Amino acid sequence: MPVKLHGSCHCGAVRFSVNSSTPVPYQLCACSICRKVGGYSGSVNLGAHYKTLQIHQGKDVISEYQAVLDRDTPNEKKASSLRSFCLKCSAMLWLWDKHWPELCHPFASAIDSPELKDPGTMVCIKADSKPVWVRWPEGDKKVCTGYNGDESIESWHKRSGEYVE
Repeated sequence: MPVKLHGSCHCGAVRFSVNSSTPVPYQLCACSICRKVGGYSGSVNLGAHYKTLQIHQGKDVISEYQAVLDRDTPNEKKASSLRSFCLKCSAMLWLWDKHWPELCHPFASAIDSPELKDPGTMVCIKADSKPVWVRWPEGDKKVCTGYNGDESIESWHKRSGEYVE
């Protein structure tokens, strides 16, 4: 049975829950979007089943941001994903993408319980987008120039024995 994640924003105005089969925070993305919306070195997203997302409090203070890809270039366009955040404190809550409508991706930083598992090795992606002053986390890590090849959040969890049916 999937793990029920309980999350909130920093100020407590938004509280939500969602079921996840992929609850281990193993991947840190340092792309420009994740760094600018998530903070210092980027964002860690989990996978979850969108149809199970329940907003228990604060639906009226949730807004969405549709990121700009290739900003300030001739190829500039809107991303296919929407990032939900609290209007009061700006905390990022989850990401949803029209290409995978059955999924949503809660930001690990928004999850209050249960305590998330240490992944052992952190997969750090988008090193080609990370400024030199940003440091990767200490400890065991795998650094990828782009994304982590063809390995999805689900396939990592299955390969690692962490997938929850």
